[in-house]
Amino acid sequence: MNLYIIGGSPCAGKSTVAELLAGWYGLHYFRVDDRLDAYIRKGADRAFPICQKQSEWTAEQIFMRDPVLQCEEELLFYEETFPFVCEDLERISSGQDIITEGAAYLPGLMKKRGILKERYLSLTPKPEFQVSHFRKREWVFSHILAGCSDSERAFMNWMQRDILFADKVRQQCERTGYSSWINRGEIPAKELAEKVAIHFGLKR
Repeated sequence: MNLYIIGGSPCAGKSTVAELLAGWYGLHYFRVDDRLDAYIRKGADRAFPICQKQSEWTAEQIFMRDPVLQCEEELLFYEETFPFVCEDLERISSGQDIITEGAAYLPGLMKKRGILKERYLSLTPKPEFQVSHFRKREWVFSHILAGCSDSERAFMNWMQRDILFADKVRQQCERTGYSSWINRGEIPAKELAEKVAIHFGLKR
């Protein structure tokens, strides 16, 4: 079984690219974000501190804090839950090669797992691209930030957290030697997916 991994940060086009590659090459698509709530519950049951906080705190408590602190905790959160991701990947028995994506795939964790450089790619967005696209997502304000006393401030804290997170991911890529691409929103998703396919050595 071959495993192709797209890491990076939110709103970089990871899921769109993974879906396209799964369809083009008959890959099994595993989306980490679909399992995050389950990972939070599992981590909270095991008294993992960040998972406990995620399971107990309101949006007000999470997003009205300093973005620097939020970023630090986001990195720790993925370190806490990464073993759960690995367990799920090992359970997949579809007989297909796997394409998987999520911010959980930190370059430092990939290095520890011995993931080959040609099987991992980090995608992070240009800040302006990230913010403009998040604003278009109706559920951001209607669901996630609905309980915040100042939803606009909470939103900008969230965006700054993700911008800082993207910087941390790119720094980890520099240290580990993994490829890191920035999505500036200047090329169509299909063209980006084709470039990712070339990086992974996928052929139709």
